[in-house]
Parts: sequence; C-alpha cells; structure tokens
Amino acid sequence: MRFSVFKNTVLLFVFVMISCASKAKNKIVTKNKTERAIKSDSIIIVGANQTEIYLPLLKGKRIGIVANQTSVIFKKKKQQMMLVDPETNEQSPGRIVEKDTMIHLVDSLMALKVAVKKVFSPEHGFRGRVDAGELIKDGIDTKTNLPLVSLYGKNKKPTKEQLEDLDIVVFDIQDVGVRFYTYISTLHYIMEACAKQGIPVLILDRPNPNGHYIDGPTLEIENKSFLGMHAIPLVHGMTIGEYAQMINGEKWLENNASCEIIIIPIKNYTHNTFYSLPIRPSPNLPNDQAIKLYPSLGLFEGTNINAGRGTEFQFQRYGAPFLNKELLKFNYTPIANFGAKYPKHKNVLCYGKDLKDEALNGVMTLKWVIDAYKNATDKSLFFNTNNFTKHAGTDKLQQQIEAGLSETEIKATWQDDLEAFKKTRSKYLIYD
Repeated sequence: MRFSVFKNTVLLFVFVMISCASKAKNKIVTKNKTERAIKSDSIIIVGANQTEIYLPLLKGKRIGIVANQTSVIFKKKKQQMMLVDPETNEQSPGRIVEKDTMIHLVDSLMALKVAVKKVFSPEHGFRGRVDAGELIKDGIDTKTNLPLVSLYGKNKKPTKEQLEDLDIVVFDIQDVGVRFYTYISTLHYIMEACAKQGIPVLILDRPNPNGHYIDGPTLEIENKSFLGMHAIPLVHGMTIGEYAQMINGEKWLENNASCEIIIIPIKNYTHNTFYSLPIRPSPNLPNDQAIKLYPSLGLFEGTNINAGRGTEFQFQRYGAPFLNKELLKFNYTPIANFGAKYPKHKNVLCYGKDLKDEALNGVMTLKWVIDAYKNATDKSLFFNTNNFTKHAGTDKLQQQIEAGLSETEIKATWQDDLEAFKKTRSKYLIYD
C-alpha cells in the first residue's frame, strides 16, 4: 500500500507519492527556514479548505465521509454595509466588509455534484448533539437524505457491506489530541476496514489544540479499549494526519496491514501554533479553556466526581456531594442539559473547585484528581476502577494515588515511556 502527503511551500504545492512498503522509507516534503519565517503570522488553512487539491481526487468516485459538526469549510463572505440617514431614514450603500461563514463539507461536496453515497458518524453523532457514551443508531440525515452509518453503536468498524459501494473514504473530524477522545479510535477502525477492502482514505487534516506538548501515562496494551487502542501517552501531540501515519508505520492494523492514505495537510501550521476551535468538537467541550483542561479533568470520567457536565462550565470545574465542603467551599448543582441528560449527581449539590480562570498550558496535571481524592469524605466512593483504568491506560495510576504519591513522584514514573514515544512520534510528523 502507499500513502500520499501534500505539503505547501510559499510559491507552489508539491504532490509526493510515497511507498509504505516494508522496505521503503517515509519521506515528507519540508519547508526551509526562510519559508517558516515568512509564514509565521499567516492564517491557518485547514485541509478541508483546500478544495483545489482534493476535488480532482474525488471526481468520478463514489464517496463515503466520516464527519461530524466540525467538518466544515471556512469562508469569507463579502457583505455590503448600509448607511441610514437619521433624518429621512433612507438607506444608501456603504463599505463592503468580509464576514466569516462556513459550509459543511458534505453540503459543499453535494453542491459540487460529488457522488457522496453515505456518512459515517462517530461518537456524539453526525450533527454532534449526542451525549458522551450514548449509542448512536443508523439512520438518514434529514438535511441531505444521505444514509447515516453509526460507528458508535452496534459496530465501531465499517463492515464489508457498508464499504462495498465506495471507491474512497474521506475522514474529516476535529480532534483535541487526547488518547481517550474516541475519534482517533474511529480513525483506526476506518483505516483497518478500508485496508481490508483496498479502499484509500483521504484525510483532511486539522490542527491539534493540545498539539504543543506530550504528557501523561502511556497505555499498557492489556488495558486496550475504545478509549485507548495503542501504547501512546494520554496527550500525544499529533494531528489526525500524523497519527494515521503512525498507525500505518507501526503496523497497528489487523494482520500488520497498511492502509492507503492521502493527507491534505494544514497550511501555515506548526505544533506551537495556537488554534482556537471555532466549533465545539463535542457537546461538553464548549471553549478553549475546557479543551485546555480536558487532558487533566478527563480523568474524572473514570471516577464518581462530576467534571462540570450538567452545567455551562463543562471540564472547567469539578465536584461531588462527598467532597469535604469545609475545605472545598465552591459548590454547584448539575442538571440535565445539552450534551448531558444524566450528569453525575444530577440535581444534587456538589462541592469542589471552579477552574474557569485557571491558567494551564503545555502540561497535564494530576493535582486536581489527587486533591479531590484526599478530600473525599468516603474514599470508597471515589474510583470507578475499571473505567478509571481505561481512561488512564494503566492500573498503576489509581494505585499510586491511593498510596499517597505526589504528582512529581507519579510523573517521574512516566518519563522513560514519554521519551521513547517522542522518538517514535518524530518519524511521522508533518509539521514542525
């Protein structure tokens, strides 16, 4: 099999076909230092926006798309302002301004008469309205009348029958760079199924908002689940496109298969480029602060602590009725809301901490999980052991917290694995 990677330079696009056979080496076209300096303040252009490159690849093909509400093409729409005479109330043309707008990838391709046959929907659904963990059924999208094939229901991997009428699959989903955020598991299964059927996967890459660092415990393979399928750290520092290359290169697919992938990379992006997500990637990640805190507070998903679900500050606070209210005086009451029909401790007063203004960057921290455990009035209520192990990727972290180890002591046990992963990761990077 082989994969293709598109890289931009200042003056032209270069298309490189690269063999992924066992004897071949991976090569990426890179930018020189002068070009990097010129582009340092340039606007990020996501893969989906580069229609001039990938539309020719879709012409005459039967297309399946893995997409959700983040799968959009950003546009600038010119709009003329109107001037109003305060005395006569008469209007006259004013200056023309550019207004930010967007169109869903599926809508755009269908308008261009591309033969989209079906949409594969991941966790949270095609329109991104479904609660975390809630199973999604197959159906029909009411807007486009396209068949919707759920990849978060009775099967997480497309079947042979679901792929047999397709020539190519497009993958375009905004990720947040955390191992237990399930879109990278969906990517794995798409690649595995397509490799078996000899169908290429076109990946429209997007920035990783947590792509500027690597941190957290590395998954032990005996704890593999849909919340983590491979031995990578909790924060992996890769885009979807880079991670797809790692899946191929490390032979993680069934029977050591390799999937033909075509990556449309992001223009003007490096791993140190700040990127504010214009659309929430899932119902309970509403803003930049939640996305920044998610690697740390996401571990509460494996406990009986509420991490802000059922409030307007998801992953920006935590609390439970059994935390010490004398020491943790901040309180709130989770209620059913968008993205959380059944939040932990629904309609019960919780005590904890408010983190909406917490400054944290380039690191995941255990301090809040450790602090919450220390302040649990009944520690037997704290962990949901099986679920916590799946989120952490290891059973050691719960044992370390219960034993009273400090964050520094725990993080020291991760370092060898992190250094080994960084060396492996470096082989698959597309961006500086």
